Amino acid sequence: MSINGSEQLTRADIKRIEDEIEHRKMVVRPAALKALKEARALGDLSENFEYHCAKRDNNQNNSRIRYLEKILRYATVVEEEEDDSKIGLNNTVDVYFEDDDETETYRIVTSIRSDSRRGLISNESPLGKALIGHSVGDRVEVEIDGGGSYFVVVKGLTKTGESEDDTIHKY
Repeated sequence: MSINGSEQLTRADIKRIEDEIEHRKMVVRPAALKALKEARALGDLSENFEYHCAKRDNNQNNSRIRYLEKILRYATVVEEEEDDSKIGLNNTVDVYFEDDDETETYRIVTSIRSDSRRGLISNESPLGKALIGHSVGDRVEVEIDGGGSYFVVVKGLTKTGESEDDTIHKY
């Protein structure tokens, strides 16, 4: 999360969230309510497994809608870097870690799409924050929360853009 608890989102993030909310309200919610009604008609609710599952699914869907709406309510829109020589959101960066003598590749994304296992790092993470605005060849100091720092060198930059495979965190 960024300043004052607001989430930094791109316009594509906002569109993706709005689409999910609409799908959940127009498709998932009616199906969940229908399943709940059918399960309720089966009889004794205290021992009705179908009813408890349908109720849980409906509650999870409503909870996800509230979560997404809250993200949108407090969101701050961030723009992608327009200068092709500068690192910005949705760029893939080859980073040389001096201390480890290794090069790793990351794509910088907003925090709601970060997934370090897939090489997606948040623009709000220490490394992501440090890289934004730099160019190939720059030696960048990455400050770690709680003190300390390390240096990386930007070895490559690709203007990748957003991916259809990017997903929004569940919670």
